[in-house]
Amino acid sequence: MLAAIVAIFIIGYLAIVFEHPLKLDKTVPALIMGALCWGVIALGHMDLVDHHGQIASQITQHGHDAVDAAADHSDTAIISEHTKTVLLHHIGKVAEILLFLIGAMTIVELIDLHRGFAVITNRIKTTKKSTMLILISILAFFLSATLDNLAATIVLVSLLRKLVPNKNERLWFVSLAVIAANAGGAWSPIGDVTTTMLWISGKVSTGGLIQNLVIPSILCVAVPVAVALLLPAFKGNITPGDYDHEGNKDNEKLLSSRTMLFTGVAALVFVPVFKSITHLPPYVGMMLSLGVVWLVSEYIHPEEEFKDEDKHKYSAHNALSRIEMSSILFFLGILVAVAALESVAVLASSGEYVGLLKSLAIALQTAIPNQDIVVMLLGVLSAIIDNVPLVAASIGMYVEPIDAKLWHFIAFSAGTGGSMLIIGSAAGVAAMGMEKINFIWYLKNISWLALIGFLAGCLGFLAIYGFMH
Repeated sequence: MLAAIVAIFIIGYLAIVFEHPLKLDKTVPALIMGALCWGVIALGHMDLVDHHGQIASQITQHGHDAVDAAADHSDTAIISEHTKTVLLHHIGKVAEILLFLIGAMTIVELIDLHRGFAVITNRIKTTKKSTMLILISILAFFLSATLDNLAATIVLVSLLRKLVPNKNERLWFVSLAVIAANAGGAWSPIGDVTTTMLWISGKVSTGGLIQNLVIPSILCVAVPVAVALLLPAFKGNITPGDYDHEGNKDNEKLLSSRTMLFTGVAALVFVPVFKSITHLPPYVGMMLSLGVVWLVSEYIHPEEEFKDEDKHKYSAHNALSRIEMSSILFFLGILVAVAALESVAVLASSGEYVGLLKSLAIALQTAIPNQDIVVMLLGVLSAIIDNVPLVAASIGMYVEPIDAKLWHFIAFSAGTGGSMLIIGSAAGVAAMGMEKINFIWYLKNISWLALIGFLAGCLGFLAIYGFMH
């Protein structure tokens, strides 16, 4: 049965990796994979390790005192009840992440509906390529940390379409913006799905992330940008083009743009503050922030001649309809499948029963004693394989305390390593879809820049951590 679960996960994972050749949305194999893994566990009455490190067979040996199972208290009933308990625990942890993401996405969409980002983007007037690259990189870095790397990339691609009419020139700026957005998301608890997962799981704190990762993240974007400025692609001025003034009306500010931008950004920044004050899970703070932003959006006046019949265009209901629910369901399927691998019990070399992922961590530690090398390899893998399941697996593999070096290094590596391939991050995939970026073109022209940025950030992290500790 264990082999069946591993086979289901591998097949499902391959279907996700090759979603473009298969022309199949990655959400489909993720959902099927998650359900089938737990289906096999249930049908095979397999032992699971719960969050206390116990397995059902241990519970039966202690007089069935930990589980209120069926009336006959048979071993099969105990295991079945234990499976439901373990699954419910994991679904609760997954729900925390998904609720947080839904709230954050809705706030970003509300800002976008009110053209709040135009307050920032309309200030960029330069036509010099080198200056434009520096401005776009800085904007991507900080927008990503405040919103998230996916939203920041979408905003910047929309902006660059206006500022850089020539597509061949624009691809270079978009690609460097992806590197900057991924670097910016690595040091913020709300900047990337993987850092959010580590934060919600209690592996990192807001202060710990900023303290340990802000300088490596700056290095990760500053080094590639500095090298890129020497390339012919960023010499001279941007080729002018004829703007479609009718099509660019969407870039104009509304009366509500400034209000919604500042309210939305303040609400997102408030979430870590709320957590540090109340010690409640982050999704509670996100609920409060979303409620406040929604409230403000109900009573502001977007246009000069604003009519009640136009209210739906700027409403939270419209924002909710624009959320990419397929991504939310993809995370659900992947995280539930990883939870199955984390929970299924196997006999470790120590003679104790541990989860499958933890046993892999033990084997990996034996094969490669240097944990830093393992984490850097994880960063390289995140360019090929989606970083969400990699980080989810690492959470199940290791038991280090909050703000341990391991967790910060994983946050950095998984967040920035994906820049090495255009398909390696959510930001890259979004840019690829919007600008039709060719995989081979990115591999030839941008991957090496992302690689030197990643290595510079890794070396910076190790040097700073060694100096601080």
